[in-house]
Amino acid sequence: MILEPHDLFHEFPEYKEQIEALKTSDEKFARMCDEYHEVNKHVQTIELDEEIATDFELEDLKKQRLHLKDELYGILRTVTGAS
Repeated sequence: MILEPHDLFHEFPEYKEQIEALKTSDEKFARMCDEYHEVNKHVQTIELDEEIATDFELEDLKKQRLHLKDELYGILRTVTGAS
């Protein structure tokens, strides 16, 4: 199975420099990135059948990943002054 990449650099290629800068300068942003990475990794292990989970559990993890991505995107837009 080929998985679509969901790491932050693939999700927001236009914000690569800002992501790297914020990960070193903003502790909250860095923690959120780490949490996003862990949730994304968990989703991928399930999708690759390396871990067993119910459809409900997988859907819940995907919703958590989306919520984190939305929050991170909001921070990136605020920092860059995008409207």
